[in-house]
Amino acid sequence: MAGGQLPAGWTLEEIRKVSGDQEATALDADRVVMWLGWPAQDERLCPEIVLGFHGLCLVKPVNDDDWYMGSLNDDGSIGCWSAYDDLYQALRGL
Repeated sequence: MAGGQLPAGWTLEEIRKVSGDQEATALDADRVVMWLGWPAQDERLCPEIVLGFHGLCLVKPVNDDDWYMGSLNDDGSIGCWSAYDDLYQALRGL
């Protein structure tokens, strides 16, 4: 499910360099993304941008400046457990 959009001002080569993952890719944002909060407080996110790094993903939701890190599930959905203020920090956190 590749073929998604890149963040404004970033190239795929820059994302790969900062993350250290030479196979990083932009994924289609048409998928279920959940923020895995405290028990019984999960929240569905509406993804605008999804970046894939093997089994991990970074997600930028619509109308939100934060980046969420999570796992890519076998069904294509993503469960996020960590949030970052900006993309550079999120890439370094992978």
